[in-house]
Parts: sequence; C-alpha cells; structure tokens
Amino acid sequence: MTYCLGIQVEEGLIAIADTRVLTGHETRISKKTWVHQTDTQAMFVMTSGLRSVRDKVIANFEEILAMREKPFDRLFRAVDVFAGEIRKVAKEDKAMLAESGLRFNLHAIIGGQCGFDRTHKLFLVYPEGNWVEVATETPYEIIGNSGYGKPILARSLHYYDSLQYAFKLGILSFDSSRVCAADVDFPIDVMLYPKGSFQVIEHRYHEPDLREISTWWQDRLRKSVQELPTEKVEAAFSKLAQGEPP
Repeated sequence: MTYCLGIQVEEGLIAIADTRVLTGHETRISKKTWVHQTDTQAMFVMTSGLRSVRDKVIANFEEILAMREKPFDRLFRAVDVFAGEIRKVAKEDKAMLAESGLRFNLHAIIGGQCGFDRTHKLFLVYPEGNWVEVATETPYEIIGNSGYGKPILARSLHYYDSLQYAFKLGILSFDSSRVCAADVDFPIDVMLYPKGSFQVIEHRYHEPDLREISTWWQDRLRKSVQELPTEKVEAAFSKLAQGEPP
C-alpha cells in the first residue's frame, strides 16, 4: 500500500509520500515522487498503485516533456497529458495484468504552477484517466491508505493556514497512518512548493528525524483525553456507583 498526501494552502503546496513498496512477500524502499521544473514551470507527481504501471507512465511523460519546444503554460494542460498517458498504458497493459490477477489501479496527485497560472494548483488523477482539481474548501487529497491520516486533516486544516502549520499537520497525518497501517512506513519524501517560486524543495526524513514529534504527539493525545470535561462521562458512572441496571 501507499501513503501520499497533497496539501494546498494559500502560501503554497506540501506533498508527503512514504517509500514502502510491496513486492510479493517482500518489502523494499523506492521513491514514489517525481519532480520537473524550469524557470517558468514547476510540478511534482506522487503515485499509488502498481509500480510497473507508474514507471511506464512517468517514462512516457518525461519523454513528452523532453520533446516539447516550450514548457506547459497552464498546469492543467500538463495534467491532461499525464492522464492521457495513463489511458494509453491502460490500453497496452490492463488486459494482460488482469489475466495475472492484477488490477490497473494507478492514482496520482499532481501539484505545481506554470507561467500562466495565477496561483499554484493541486490535482487528483484517477486510473481511468479523468482528473479533478482539489478545491480550497477541502484543501488536501490522500491516495493509498487514506483512512488513518484523514481525520486530523478534516478537523484541523484550512486553506488559509500557514505553510508551516499545514506541514505539521501533514507529519501528524502520516504518523497516524504509520502507527496503524503495517504497509506504510519511513523514510518519507517531502516536497514543498512556495507560491510563485517555480521551485520545488525536496527533503527526505527517516524515523529518527521525527521520533521526537511522534512521541510528543502521543503523550499530548493521552494528556488531552485525561483533561476532557468529565460531567457527561460521570453521569454514566454515577449509575454504576448507585447499582442501577444498565
């Protein structure tokens, strides 16, 4: 499985991807992110799904970029071309994969900004090759193992939060997934895109790098539960003390 998170706030974009890849009964580490940038174009891609499909789509997309005389002027045009490559690879490989019991399941998160874009953008691309732009009302998207890391984002993230605040939430979202899901783990690759910079900053974290944050968060959660208002809780326990039937 995979954990890839894309966040869009007013100040820019954040992308976090784990590196655990399952191959049969074995696990290995492999990068799930890809970056392309020029003076007037910056974009990143994260993927979940079959590694062979991902590598083929990325290779085809890289070749298209290399052959273009001019960079894309709008990010959605690049997303449309990437989605077209997913449909192309599906025509070539989907039936054969199905015969082997494998599902064509490539999802992608694409973010960045091109020269004519007024601001940075974030997109979700489906295995069928269709795509949607991530809205500011719900300014994040997760592909892969999404269940464990989503609640903290849904409760705490807003479009007008700072880039640093959103990054902290992203780390905690990943940490929740890592603790609960056996197929999500360190190291993680992080990409930061400050609005209008046309530069994607990349960084890799290993488990010791974020251990202090994980421990602090776990301790704070326990303390917060202990400090919850108790009036309504005690109402139920009072019946127990009085020997009332349930």
